[in-house]
Parts: sequence; C-alpha cells; structure tokens
Amino acid sequence: MKRFLFSLAATLFLFAGASNAFAQGLSVESLLDKAVSLTQKGDKAGTADALTQGVSALEKEAKSSDGSLKDKLLGKAGDLKSMIPLASSGKLSGGALGKVVNAVKMLIGANRISGLLGKGESGLLGNAAGLTSSLGLIKAGSSILGGSNQTKLNGLLGEATKTVSGLDKKGPAAKLAAAASSKQLGSIVSLVSSAL
Repeated sequence: MKRFLFSLAATLFLFAGASNAFAQGLSVESLLDKAVSLTQKGDKAGTADALTQGVSALEKEAKSSDGSLKDKLLGKAGDLKSMIPLASSGKLSGGALGKVVNAVKMLIGANRISGLLGKGESGLLGNAAGLTSSLGLIKAGSSILGGSNQTKLNGLLGEATKTVSGLDKKGPAAKLAAAASSKQLGSIVSLVSSAL
C-alpha cells in the first residue's frame, strides 16, 4: 500500500511538473495569440493571465537577445503591460490588442533573424527552419503596415522564403544561399525596424 501511494504521489508530481513546463514552454507569440482569442471570447481573467505570461516571456526573450530590435521589443512589452488592467476590467478591445500583438510578432521575427545575421554565415547555414518560422511571424503581423510598406515587405518575404530553404543544403549551394539570404534578410529587418 505504501509503495502504491508513493508511486501515485510520484506520478502526480511528474504530471504537475509537466503541465507547468507546458505553460513555460509556450512561445511569446502563442501566449499573445491566446490573449487575443480570450479577449474576443470576453474572458477577462484569462486574457489578463495570458497577457501577464506573454509580457514576462517577451521581456525575457528581449533581454536575452543579441538582435538589433531589443529596445523596441521592450517598448512593446511596456505597451502590453499597460493593457493588463484594462483586460481585467473587460475594457480591452480585441482590435487594440491585436494591433500591438501583430507589431510584436513582426519585431520578434525580425529580432530573431537579426540575432542570426549577427553570427555571419554560421548563423544562417543549417537554420532554414528557424528562419522560415521567423519570416512567417513577420508575415503574420504585416497587415498592420498597410500601403507600400506592406507590399514591399511581402515581396521581400516571398524572395527570402525561397532563398532560405537552400541553407540546409551542403557545400557551395548553401554558401550561395547564405550570401543571397543575408542580403534579403537584412533588408527585411531594416524595413520592419523603420516601419515600427
């Protein structure tokens, strides 16, 4: 009986640890998407909780990053933090939150790319999946730009997505992809930086 209780306690302990790890394992963008979705459902406490976790994750990522958009990310974290009391009282509109979240997605994507660009060729080679994911984040938030900036950015994103796929190849083909994508990715980072 004692052994059974011990194994039950151990199982429960492991389960609690796993669910906590799951909450910590959610990316900044997932937490913020969750906050937007809960706002639309009118879940005040849920929105405030997801926002609080999202802000904390965003600050952590910004502070530990070596990308060029660190300060802009911290600024957006401040904007989101000021929305938490509004979320708690049910006065936060999904549209207002969605706009800031889209800006954050673009900045996170551009900042992650900027960090890899800072490492030169070694930051790009073999990193096609990570870069594609970051480009996807920028694309997901780009609707807030509108006009010529959005058109220009979408063009750059289309080109870069094609070039980046070559970074997982071997030999000269990968080096050519690194040279081409480095230029395109640099243009994307500077466009996002100047537009936001």
